[in-house]
Amino acid sequence: MFKNLKERLSTFKNLSEDDLFEEGGPVQAEQSKPAGKPKGKAKTPKPSGPKPNEGRAPVKVAKKVKAAPPEPAPSRKAVVDHDSGIGRRLSKKKVENILWDLEMILLESDVALPVAEQIQERVKERLLTSKVERGRSPGDIIEKALKDAILDVITQKTFSLVGFVESRDKPVVLMFVGVNGTGKTTAIARLVHKFKSRNLQCVMAAADTFRAGAVEQLGIHADNLGVKLIKHGPNSDPAAVAFDAVEHAKARHKDIVLIDTAGRMQTNVNLMDEMRKIKRISKPDMIIFVGDALTGNDAVIQATKFDEAVGVDAVILTKIDADAKGGGAISMSYTINKPIIYVGVGQEYDDLQPFSPTWLVERMFDQ
Repeated sequence: MFKNLKERLSTFKNLSEDDLFEEGGPVQAEQSKPAGKPKGKAKTPKPSGPKPNEGRAPVKVAKKVKAAPPEPAPSRKAVVDHDSGIGRRLSKKKVENILWDLEMILLESDVALPVAEQIQERVKERLLTSKVERGRSPGDIIEKALKDAILDVITQKTFSLVGFVESRDKPVVLMFVGVNGTGKTTAIARLVHKFKSRNLQCVMAAADTFRAGAVEQLGIHADNLGVKLIKHGPNSDPAAVAFDAVEHAKARHKDIVLIDTAGRMQTNVNLMDEMRKIKRISKPDMIIFVGDALTGNDAVIQATKFDEAVGVDAVILTKIDADAKGGGAISMSYTINKPIIYVGVGQEYDDLQPFSPTWLVERMFDQ
């Protein structure tokens, strides 16, 4: 997971002290010898002509006060910070060079530019405002600052979909949007499996009536999980399928309706009109975008388009276990400001786990 990003970030582990610290600064542990007196006195040329005081009474001159000895010159060993103790000062110029490398790594790892800039600024603030104790590895300093910065960007309010469903009036209607091939249908089946383990009764709605095999695929999952599937014939009205599923759930006192929708390209105007109609008819309690982590920034763009069209409430990110870059996961939550509630980490029904920012960051740096 995140192989490419890990390899690039690991280069910071090899930084030396010269790559981070300034070549001077006050010290506490060791002081250099005080500067000595100058060896000679520079001679000033004598002015020509008569002397200024020639022929006048002598003038008394006050004795010169002996100057205090100069302060000891600093060495480069450490910086004294009277508020936080001993530490060394990081070079602003050298930190900026490191930040440039960091931004390139993030962009090449599919992190969206606004997110990369936010991370870069937060790393810079941490590095330039902290004092670093002797004995700490420069690589550890960078890694800690970077971890904290990424966590700042992707940390979100805790949201439990199961808790949300259990607290709402029944039936709870969940509408799923996203382009074809992202694992939307599989994500729905995995959620049904999770809900059933909580004794919640589910109904599936096959509202993708245009894609060949879409209804059959959902039907296989419905049979495997033992739940009711509401479906119509090919090319039928998707909104009618969603309406019938909601009415069935009301009549049979089911807890949850999960609506699968079509997933042509997000730029397709007819698709977005179709999504708006399904939303208007079914009145979902929550709209969940399902995105493929392997598509990186494309998933972020897709989520933005669906959010503009129908309003996305939460995100499920699939195939994160196969994502070599990792940028999509970092960018998604920050860019559309919606919580990532689950991530897909395998092929089985159980391989859908709640999203944790800490879990994500640890795996980025886990070698």
